[in-house]
Amino acid sequence: MTWLGLEGKTYLVTGVANRKSVAWQIATQLEHEGARVIYSVESEERMEQTRKLLEGREVHICDVSSSQSIQSLASTLGERGEQLAGLVHSIAFANYSDGMKAFHQTPKADFIQALEISCFSLVELSNALKELFTPEASVLTISISTTKMAAENYGYMAPIKAALDSSVVFLAKSFSEFSKVRFNAVRAGLLKTSASAGIPGYLESYLYGETATLRKQGVKTSEVADTAVYLLSPRSSAINAQGIVVDAGMGVNFFDQELVNRATALEKGAKT
Repeated sequence: MTWLGLEGKTYLVTGVANRKSVAWQIATQLEHEGARVIYSVESEERMEQTRKLLEGREVHICDVSSSQSIQSLASTLGERGEQLAGLVHSIAFANYSDGMKAFHQTPKADFIQALEISCFSLVELSNALKELFTPEASVLTISISTTKMAAENYGYMAPIKAALDSSVVFLAKSFSEFSKVRFNAVRAGLLKTSASAGIPGYLESYLYGETATLRKQGVKTSEVADTAVYLLSPRSSAINAQGIVVDAGMGVNFFDQELVNRATALEKGAKT
Protein backbone atom coordinates (compact mmCIF):
# COMPACT_ATOMS: atom_id res chain seq x y z
CA MET A 1 0.00 0.00 0.00
CA THR A 2 1.26 3.46 -0.90
CA TRP A 3 1.33 6.37 1.54
CA LEU A 4 -1.91 7.86 0.19
CA GLY A 5 -3.81 4.60 0.66
CA LEU A 6 -5.92 4.88 -2.49
CA GLU A 7 -5.52 1.33 -3.78
CA GLY A 8 -8.78 -0.41 -4.56
CA LYS A 9 -10.94 2.63 -3.82
CA THR A 10 -13.51 3.89 -6.34
CA TYR A 11 -13.98 7.55 -7.23
CA LEU A 12 -16.46 9.34 -9.46
CA VAL A 13 -14.79 12.12 -11.46
CA THR A 14 -16.88 14.69 -13.31
CA GLY A 15 -15.88 17.35 -15.81
CA VAL A 16 -13.18 15.81 -17.99
CA ALA A 17 -13.08 17.66 -21.31
CA ASN A 18 -9.51 17.10 -22.55
CA ARG A 19 -5.95 16.51 -21.34
CA LYS A 20 -5.71 20.06 -19.97
CA SER A 21 -8.69 19.55 -17.67
CA VAL A 22 -8.10 19.66 -13.94
CA ALA A 23 -10.46 16.68 -13.70
CA TRP A 24 -8.28 14.65 -16.08
CA GLN A 25 -5.14 15.43 -14.13
CA ILE A 26 -6.83 14.35 -10.90
CA ALA A 27 -8.27 11.20 -12.42
CA THR A 28 -4.99 10.01 -13.92
CA GLN A 29 -3.20 10.57 -10.62
CA LEU A 30 -5.89 8.57 -8.81
CA GLU A 31 -5.46 5.75 -11.31
CA HIS A 32 -1.68 5.91 -10.91
CA GLU A 33 -2.17 5.42 -7.17
CA GLY A 34 -4.22 2.28 -7.77
CA ALA A 35 -7.72 3.73 -7.50
CA ARG A 36 -10.56 2.90 -9.86
CA VAL A 37 -12.16 5.91 -11.55
CA ILE A 38 -15.68 6.17 -12.93
CA TYR A 39 -16.12 9.16 -15.24
CA SER A 40 -19.15 11.29 -16.03
CA VAL A 41 -19.40 13.79 -18.86
CA GLU A 42 -22.13 16.27 -19.68
CA SER A 43 -23.44 15.02 -23.01
CA GLU A 44 -23.22 12.60 -25.91
CA GLU A 45 -21.19 15.23 -27.73
CA ARG A 46 -18.67 15.42 -24.90
CA MET A 47 -18.52 11.64 -24.73
CA GLU A 48 -17.62 11.57 -28.40
CA GLN A 49 -15.01 14.31 -27.94
CA THR A 50 -13.35 12.37 -25.10
CA ARG A 51 -13.79 8.91 -26.59
CA LYS A 52 -10.12 8.47 -27.47
CA LEU A 53 -8.93 10.05 -24.21
CA LEU A 54 -11.16 7.87 -22.04
CA GLU A 55 -10.87 4.73 -24.13
CA GLY A 56 -11.19 1.58 -22.02
CA ARG A 57 -12.62 3.49 -19.06
CA GLU A 58 -16.15 3.54 -17.65
CA VAL A 59 -17.93 6.71 -18.75
CA HIS A 60 -21.49 7.88 -17.99
CA ILE A 61 -23.45 10.87 -19.24
CA CYS A 62 -24.73 13.22 -16.57
CA ASP A 63 -26.11 16.65 -17.43
CA VAL A 64 -26.01 18.37 -14.04
CA SER A 65 -28.55 20.96 -15.15
CA SER A 66 -31.08 18.09 -15.12
CA SER A 67 -32.18 16.59 -11.80
CA GLN A 68 -33.41 13.56 -13.70
CA SER A 69 -29.98 12.99 -15.24
CA ILE A 70 -28.30 13.21 -11.83
CA GLN A 71 -30.78 10.75 -10.32
CA SER A 72 -30.32 8.42 -13.28
CA LEU A 73 -26.56 8.32 -12.71
CA ALA A 74 -27.03 7.66 -8.99
CA SER A 75 -29.55 4.90 -9.71
CA THR A 76 -27.28 3.23 -12.27
CA LEU A 77 -24.37 3.16 -9.85
CA GLY A 78 -26.55 2.19 -6.90
CA GLU A 79 -28.24 -0.73 -8.65
CA ARG A 80 -24.92 -2.48 -9.06
CA GLY A 81 -23.76 -1.73 -5.53
CA GLU A 82 -21.02 0.80 -6.18
CA GLN A 83 -19.34 2.25 -3.10
CA LEU A 84 -17.68 5.59 -3.76
CA ALA A 85 -14.68 6.66 -1.73
CA GLY A 86 -15.02 10.11 -3.21
CA LEU A 87 -16.47 12.49 -5.74
CA VAL A 88 -14.56 15.04 -7.82
CA HIS A 89 -16.78 17.97 -8.82
CA SER A 90 -14.93 19.85 -11.56
CA ILE A 91 -17.81 21.55 -13.32
CA ALA A 92 -18.27 25.19 -14.23
CA PHE A 93 -20.10 27.13 -16.90
CA ALA A 94 -20.72 30.79 -17.65
CA ASN A 95 -22.28 32.30 -20.75
CA TYR A 96 -19.96 34.90 -22.24
CA SER A 97 -21.42 34.68 -25.75
CA ASP A 98 -22.46 38.34 -25.68
CA GLY A 99 -19.07 39.47 -24.42
CA MET A 100 -18.02 40.61 -20.98
CA LYS A 101 -20.35 43.03 -19.19
CA ALA A 102 -20.06 45.08 -16.03
CA PHE A 103 -21.24 43.01 -13.09
CA HIS A 104 -24.38 45.10 -12.54
CA GLN A 105 -25.39 44.33 -16.12
CA THR A 106 -25.27 40.55 -15.63
CA PRO A 107 -28.38 38.95 -17.19
CA LYS A 108 -30.47 37.19 -14.57
CA ALA A 109 -30.85 34.06 -16.69
CA ASP A 110 -27.07 33.78 -17.17
CA PHE A 111 -26.38 34.18 -13.45
CA ILE A 112 -28.95 31.57 -12.45
CA GLN A 113 -27.72 29.13 -15.09
CA ALA A 114 -24.11 29.51 -13.91
CA LEU A 115 -25.19 29.09 -10.29
CA GLU A 116 -27.13 25.93 -11.11
CA ILE A 117 -24.36 24.28 -13.11
CA SER A 118 -21.27 25.53 -11.27
CA CYS A 119 -22.51 25.50 -7.68
CA PHE A 120 -25.84 23.80 -7.00
CA SER A 121 -24.75 20.75 -8.98
CA LEU A 122 -22.37 19.94 -6.12
CA VAL A 123 -25.28 19.98 -3.66
CA GLU A 124 -27.53 17.89 -5.90
CA LEU A 125 -24.86 15.35 -6.82
CA SER A 126 -23.86 14.92 -3.19
CA ASN A 127 -27.45 14.39 -2.12
CA ALA A 128 -28.14 11.91 -4.92
CA LEU A 129 -25.01 9.89 -4.16
CA LYS A 130 -25.13 10.02 -0.36
CA GLU A 131 -26.15 6.38 0.02
CA LEU A 132 -23.25 5.30 -2.21
CA PHE A 133 -20.49 7.07 -0.29
CA THR A 134 -18.28 4.95 1.92
CA PRO A 135 -18.39 5.96 5.62
CA GLU A 136 -15.39 8.30 5.35
CA ALA A 137 -15.63 9.36 1.71
CA SER A 138 -14.13 12.63 0.46
CA VAL A 139 -15.99 15.06 -1.80
CA LEU A 140 -13.87 17.63 -3.58
CA THR A 141 -14.72 20.60 -5.77
CA ILE A 142 -12.52 22.93 -7.81
CA SER A 143 -12.92 26.59 -6.97
CA ILE A 144 -10.76 29.69 -7.53
CA SER A 145 -8.46 31.70 -5.30
CA THR A 146 -9.84 35.06 -6.39
CA THR A 147 -13.51 35.18 -5.39
CA LYS A 148 -12.99 38.52 -3.58
CA MET A 149 -11.01 40.16 -6.35
CA ALA A 150 -13.11 42.19 -8.77
CA ALA A 151 -11.43 40.81 -11.88
CA GLU A 152 -13.30 42.37 -14.76
CA ASN A 153 -12.58 39.52 -17.15
CA TYR A 154 -13.99 36.86 -14.83
CA GLY A 155 -17.33 38.57 -14.69
CA TYR A 156 -20.02 37.11 -12.49
CA MET A 157 -18.26 33.76 -11.98
CA ALA A 158 -16.37 34.98 -8.92
CA PRO A 159 -19.60 35.39 -6.88
CA ILE A 160 -20.73 31.99 -8.21
CA LYS A 161 -17.50 30.40 -6.99
CA ALA A 162 -17.90 32.18 -3.65
CA ALA A 163 -21.29 30.49 -3.35
CA LEU A 164 -19.58 27.18 -4.15
CA ASP A 165 -17.02 27.76 -1.38
CA SER A 166 -19.81 28.48 1.09
CA SER A 167 -21.76 25.42 -0.07
CA VAL A 168 -18.74 23.24 0.75
CA VAL A 169 -18.96 24.37 4.38
CA PHE A 170 -22.70 23.87 4.64
CA LEU A 171 -22.54 20.44 3.01
CA ALA A 172 -19.82 19.37 5.44
CA LYS A 173 -21.97 20.46 8.37
CA SER A 174 -25.14 18.92 6.95
CA PHE A 175 -23.55 15.55 6.17
CA SER A 176 -21.88 15.44 9.60
CA GLU A 177 -25.29 14.81 11.14
CA PHE A 178 -25.36 11.27 9.69
CA SER A 179 -21.89 10.49 8.28
CA LYS A 180 -18.17 11.20 8.28
CA VAL A 181 -18.11 12.24 4.63
CA ARG A 182 -15.81 15.22 4.13
CA PHE A 183 -16.21 18.20 1.79
CA ASN A 184 -13.36 20.43 0.66
CA ALA A 185 -12.39 22.73 -2.20
CA VAL A 186 -9.14 23.37 -3.98
CA ARG A 187 -9.09 27.09 -4.64
CA ALA A 188 -6.80 27.27 -7.64
CA GLY A 189 -4.91 30.26 -8.94
CA LEU A 190 -5.01 31.15 -12.63
CA LEU A 191 -4.56 28.10 -14.86
CA LYS A 192 -4.00 27.41 -18.54
CA THR A 193 -7.03 25.30 -19.43
CA SER A 194 -9.34 25.09 -22.41
CA ALA A 195 -12.16 26.50 -20.28
CA SER A 196 -10.15 29.57 -19.24
CA ALA A 197 -9.13 30.17 -22.85
CA GLY A 198 -12.76 30.98 -23.60
CA ILE A 199 -12.88 33.85 -21.09
CA PRO A 200 -12.38 37.24 -22.80
CA GLY A 201 -9.12 38.88 -21.73
CA TYR A 202 -8.05 35.93 -19.57
CA LEU A 203 -4.57 35.63 -21.07
CA GLU A 204 -3.58 39.13 -19.92
CA SER A 205 -4.75 38.37 -16.39
CA TYR A 206 -2.90 35.06 -16.42
CA LEU A 207 0.35 36.74 -17.45
CA TYR A 208 -0.07 39.40 -14.77
CA GLY A 209 -0.97 36.79 -12.15
CA GLU A 210 2.14 34.83 -13.06
CA THR A 211 4.37 37.83 -12.30
CA ALA A 212 2.54 38.27 -8.98
CA THR A 213 3.39 34.77 -7.71
CA LEU A 214 6.26 34.53 -5.30
CA ARG A 215 8.15 32.25 -7.67
CA LYS A 216 7.29 34.27 -10.82
CA GLN A 217 5.80 31.16 -12.36
CA GLY A 218 2.14 30.30 -12.79
CA VAL A 219 0.36 27.40 -11.16
CA LYS A 220 0.37 24.14 -13.10
CA THR A 221 -2.77 22.07 -13.44
CA SER A 222 -0.82 19.09 -12.13
CA GLU A 223 -0.05 21.02 -8.93
CA VAL A 224 -3.76 21.60 -8.34
CA ALA A 225 -4.31 17.89 -8.96
CA ASP A 226 -1.61 17.00 -6.42
CA THR A 227 -3.49 18.86 -3.70
CA ALA A 228 -6.81 17.42 -4.84
CA VAL A 229 -5.59 13.83 -4.67
CA TYR A 230 -4.25 14.40 -1.17
CA LEU A 231 -7.62 15.77 -0.07
CA LEU A 232 -9.34 12.75 -1.60
CA SER A 233 -7.10 10.37 0.32
CA PRO A 234 -7.41 9.08 3.89
CA ARG A 235 -4.24 11.01 4.73
CA SER A 236 -6.28 14.22 4.86
CA SER A 237 -8.90 12.75 7.21
CA ALA A 238 -8.87 15.75 9.58
CA ILE A 239 -9.39 18.33 6.83
CA ASN A 240 -13.06 19.16 6.35
CA ALA A 241 -15.09 22.19 5.24
CA GLN A 242 -11.98 23.93 3.94
CA GLY A 243 -10.86 25.76 0.82
CA ILE A 244 -7.17 25.10 0.20
CA VAL A 245 -5.58 27.90 -1.82
CA VAL A 246 -3.10 26.74 -4.47
CA ASP A 247 -1.83 29.93 -6.08
CA ALA A 248 1.98 29.94 -5.60
CA GLY A 249 1.63 32.91 -3.24
CA MET A 250 -0.08 35.21 -5.74
CA GLY A 251 -2.68 36.35 -3.23
CA VAL A 252 -0.09 37.79 -0.83
CA ASN A 253 2.26 39.40 -3.34
CA PHE A 254 0.47 42.26 -5.02
CA PHE A 255 2.87 44.77 -3.42
CA ASP A 256 5.88 43.06 -4.94
CA GLN A 257 8.44 45.81 -5.60
CA GLU A 258 8.76 44.92 -9.28
CA LEU A 259 5.00 45.21 -9.76
CA VAL A 260 4.87 48.48 -7.81
CA ASN A 261 7.74 49.93 -9.84
CA ARG A 262 6.12 48.89 -13.09
CA ALA A 263 2.76 50.39 -12.15
CA THR A 264 4.19 53.67 -10.89
CA ALA A 265 6.42 53.98 -13.95
CA LEU A 266 3.39 53.60 -16.17
CA GLU A 267 1.56 56.21 -14.09
CA LYS A 268 4.44 58.66 -14.34
CA GLY A 269 4.69 58.04 -18.07
CA ALA A 270 1.00 58.75 -18.52
CA LYS A 271 1.34 62.12 -16.80
CA THR A 272 4.31 63.36 -18.84
